[in-house]
Amino acid sequence: MMVDIAHIAGLVVTGMHESPFPYADVVTTTTHKTLRGPRGGLILANQEAADKFNFNKAIFPGIQGGPLMHVIAAKAVCFKEALSDEFKEYGKNICANAQALCKGLLDRGLSVVSGGTDNHLMLLDLRPQGLTGKEIEKLLDEAHITANKNTVPNDPQKPFVTSGVRLGTPAVTSRGMNTDDMDKIAEAIAFVVKEGEAGVPKARKIVDELTAKYPLVQ
Repeated sequence: MMVDIAHIAGLVVTGMHESPFPYADVVTTTTHKTLRGPRGGLILANQEAADKFNFNKAIFPGIQGGPLMHVIAAKAVCFKEALSDEFKEYGKNICANAQALCKGLLDRGLSVVSGGTDNHLMLLDLRPQGLTGKEIEKLLDEAHITANKNTVPNDPQKPFVTSGVRLGTPAVTSRGMNTDDMDKIAEAIAFVVKEGEAGVPKARKIVDELTAKYPLVQ
């Protein structure tokens, strides 16, 4: 059995999500997203699967060129961080922030697929407003909120248009934001969804205040 944990690897490490390792023969993951390392990937396998499929030869020289030593070094730093108590706290905060953001959106009358979240992601359903993910993604970008359009269950729109927007909390959590800040982000997103272009300046003002409060370099 193979399991991909690209999105939830950091939550698995911190115990915030069940681990597939007792059950899976092969586990694949990226090293970014919740694991918070460089853009890259991992393939982990038990001995039986490793012997049967010979992953090492399949990867190199099969499909990989020269190794990027700076990325390997960055992965090593990432794995060391993932062993720390601070990283466990980060994992808890990711989930707490996601639930707070989800609640803030629901409190403002927006619709979230599944009605909540147990991890770092949520999917905003724009069908009640008759909007598309493509247009809201663009408006959110104008407000300096990075999100991406995403299909929803039984989506009437084409995959390149969609009826949803996917939101996540790892980046804002890494920046130091807390559950109170998530409610402000929800307010900014609601301005854009409910008011369209007219809501962008209001949303951007909230974003500017938050990014000033949590600068990238401290």
